[in-house]
Amino acid sequence: MPAISEKQILEALENVMDPDLNKDLVSLNMIRDIRIDENNNISFSIELTTPACPMKEHFRTACTSVIRERLPEAGDITVNLPARVTSGRSCGHSEEKTNPLPDVKNIIAVGSGKGGVGKSTIAVNLAVSLAKNGAKVGLIDADLYGPSIPTMFGLENKRPEIVNKTIVPIEKYGVKLMSVGFLIESDNPVIWRGPMASSAIKQFVTDVDWGELDYLVFDLPPGTGDIQLTLVQTLPFSGAVIVTTPQDVALADVAKAVTMFRKVDVALLGLIENMSFYLLPDGTKDYIFGKGGGEKLAKAQGMTLLGSIPIGSIVREGGDSGKPVVIESPGGEAARAIESSACEVARQISIRNAAACAHRN
Repeated sequence: MPAISEKQILEALENVMDPDLNKDLVSLNMIRDIRIDENNNISFSIELTTPACPMKEHFRTACTSVIRERLPEAGDITVNLPARVTSGRSCGHSEEKTNPLPDVKNIIAVGSGKGGVGKSTIAVNLAVSLAKNGAKVGLIDADLYGPSIPTMFGLENKRPEIVNKTIVPIEKYGVKLMSVGFLIESDNPVIWRGPMASSAIKQFVTDVDWGELDYLVFDLPPGTGDIQLTLVQTLPFSGAVIVTTPQDVALADVAKAVTMFRKVDVALLGLIENMSFYLLPDGTKDYIFGKGGGEKLAKAQGMTLLGSIPIGSIVREGGDSGKPVVIESPGGEAARAIESSACEVARQISIRNAAACAHRN
């Protein structure tokens, strides 16, 4: 039996394309650690740009098939899928801004045009989904006047440690957390003018020991106020995720949020339509708040529709009990939709990061 060479394997894998980047895996330098034993058993790694890559199983199947086709003498084929999350800033993206978080690869804003659309629920479950996939994730509750992160993680009475005048974020479900709700009593309102609120948010960035993170998610207040402007002027955001419901009044306000992010040069990663439908016991869908509004808005604004999340008691119960739906009911319709949306967010960031590197090179 003729021995298979590493060169032959690479030549075969040159036929597997990354559909997002329109290049083959070998040209993208994604193939690592090729090993061939005396029985022509092959193992190698495809280094993904995010552990939440939605294409991982496609790559595994495509690589296995092309090797079988071109090298029929191959024995067992093992494809490993490690991930090294990329950052566009390392290739020049957003380098015009001083970055106070050099160890954070990607910063994501989750915003909405109005309150009541489930923005915090989406932000929490996105962060937890990314962490479940193996990413290092942080989440900042930037809604100072209505902090909900402590409740949604079941941490209402927790207080962060302070070490050498630096706040150590509380961690749960693999996500590092910071919220004003950890610093005040739950029944005490935050009565701050805009400059005080903006200063507090800056401290969540500079005075917290975030360490190395692949993604830092900001749960923004609804609307387009001082806190949003302070953050986008301070940090090099990788992009923003907009949350809406199908209702016309929500969609009208979303357009304002979209305009704000574009005016301050923050890329729009896409739109998530929350409360999209109610799944009836017989499997049919009841579009309580209307149908297709998010998709129409995404097309009109030139945005990607990242996902449509159903409405249901299990999502609400998860937020109240401190167990996000992707933890409490990972096989359910809502959890699968959110996890798919998280993969799409990671995918959009990877595409932007690759484009930033290609532009610089």
